[in-house]
Order: sequence, then C-alpha cells, then structure tokens
Amino acid sequence: MMLSLALLGLVGCKGERAAEGSSAGQVAFSACVACHGTDGAGNAELGAPRIAGLQSWYVKEQLSKFRDGRRGAHPDDAPGLRMRPMSRALSGDAEVDAVSDYVASLPKARPSATLTGGDAAKGAVTYAICTACHGPDGAGNEALGSPSLTGANDWYLQAQLNNFKSGIRGAAVGDLRGAQMAPMAMTLADDQAILNVLAHIQTLGN
Repeated sequence: MMLSLALLGLVGCKGERAAEGSSAGQVAFSACVACHGTDGAGNAELGAPRIAGLQSWYVKEQLSKFRDGRRGAHPDDAPGLRMRPMSRALSGDAEVDAVSDYVASLPKARPSATLTGGDAAKGAVTYAICTACHGPDGAGNEALGSPSLTGANDWYLQAQLNNFKSGIRGAAVGDLRGAQMAPMAMTLADDQAILNVLAHIQTLGN
C-alpha cells in the first residue's frame, strides 16, 4: 500500500510539472497571438504561417535560429525580420522549450489550399527527391531535422522554397540544415515546378 501511495505521488508530481510547463508555454505564447492567432492558425496577410501542431523540436530549432541570427537576418526577409525580435523576447532556453511544447500541443489541421495551377501528378514525381528527408507521407523526420509538411500553408511553403532558392534562407553561417535544404529547393526549376510539388503535398495525409 505504501508503494502504491508513493507511485501515485510520483504520478501526481509529473502531472503537476506537465501542467506548469503547459501554463508557462501558454503565457509565453501570448506574445505570438497577434500574428499567429490564439489557435496558431496563422495570418497570411502578415506572412505568419500556421504553426499549430508543428513538432516541438522543430519550433525550438527555428526559434533558436531567429534568436542567434541564423534565420531572419536577411534584409529581404520581411516576415523573418519581424520574427527575430519576437523570438528574442523569450527570456531563455526554458521559455523557448515551454512555448515550443505549447505550440506542438495545439490541434493540428490541414490549411485550405490557396494556390492554383499546380499539377499534383507531376508534383508527385518531383516530390520523390523530398521523401528521403520529409518522408513519402510528408510527416517529417526529427533525426534529419525535417519538419512535417502536411500542416503547413501552401503559400508559406512556396515563399520558403523561393527563399531557399534565392539565398534569403539557408545561407547564413551556422545554418547547416538550411544549407542542406537550399540545393534541394534548387532542383525545382521554376514557379510551375513549385506549384506542382505543393499541389502534391496537399494530397498527403488525406
């Protein structure tokens, strides 16, 4: 009986810590609401993507990049330049962890498509090179630093692919994973190729 009580005590402590972490993350997330919304659904007019349900490890990595200048420092990256000071408002690693975990806990949903003119069948062929990192289902791979694509806005993915192609993203010193993504984006020959692969991504996870 004493053992049972002790185990219940441990479970209670863990539950309290989880609740405290969630509460801290929610408080920290209040600074993000103006752009990303209370539900993390984003705002296209502000260039703020849907982030609800995005993997915690990926959110942490991107916040760290914004904080130290590996992302969001390019003069042509307006949304990134807005994001950089917001990330620096987080007090430290503990707050970064808390808000990242809170973002990951928000319900994930597929955003409606906003782009037209893409050929999903052709995009499926092009996407073959993406499966090595993002997986055939677009679920991502933490070991490779590749996020899920299925909950992302198509307009945001389009913007980021163009950023990788032009050197706005992935060219900063120390951004090793960004540097790996840049040549992958370069395999998309033109705007139509990007539309095609994004049309295919819209079919994943259905």
